[in-house]
Amino acid sequence: MSNGKRLYRDVMEKMLDLIDSGEYPAGGRLPPERELADRFGVSRPTVREAIIALEALERVNVKTGSGIYVLEHPGLGGSAYQDISPFELTEARALIEGEAVALAANMITDKELEELRYTLDDMAQESDQGELADGDADRAFHHLIAVATRNKMLLLITDQLWHVRNHAPQVHGAYKAICDTDGAKRVEEHREIYEALVRRDADAARKAMHVHFSRILNKLIATSEAEKVEKIRQQSEEVRRRFSLDHLVPNAPH
Repeated sequence: MSNGKRLYRDVMEKMLDLIDSGEYPAGGRLPPERELADRFGVSRPTVREAIIALEALERVNVKTGSGIYVLEHPGLGGSAYQDISPFELTEARALIEGEAVALAANMITDKELEELRYTLDDMAQESDQGELADGDADRAFHHLIAVATRNKMLLLITDQLWHVRNHAPQVHGAYKAICDTDGAKRVEEHREIYEALVRRDADAARKAMHVHFSRILNKLIATSEAEKVEKIRQQSEEVRRRFSLDHLVPNAPH
């Protein structure tokens, strides 16, 4: 990806994270362009492009002569998503994004496919550098597919799903645990999705998306099982230490 394209997108992602974390709260005004440019180490035109992208996502409202205001993200107020499990999220993503990618296969433009290929390159680079767990390129990939559906509701839902992925405590921890170790496989799965979109093959795109989320779900289940087994083992060890009579009967069998 050209430096300019990647820069504005990186700034947009960072600003989204700051908005979602509450540092830039809904109803509040963003800092001036100059201050944002200094914070992110980029030019003001790059900041301006990022703000235009945020406005397209309906995350900010630019009021001429007044400033840039953060909008409430529908459906994500308060702590409604705090108790969502990683299994629930992954199932929802498979169902929703599977159909979204099938729709996108019939709508996506050559320019959007080029952008999607750039994000694949970014994902491969992040994987090589051990940074794929952060999910910046991954998030951009799924966002671009949602944009290509030409359906604002699907775009909103996809962004909400990513918000939960990154901010629901149970989900974020579980996803990070598996994403730290599966970079190459995840890049390969996204490449299969991309290639199906290039062919404009809706069925293949849907299947590739389902394969991707099925593997994630199975890995989440396996990780959960391993954690439970380890917890039981630790509890058993604690009971054994607490109630051991070995000091009274030195040669007692275990």
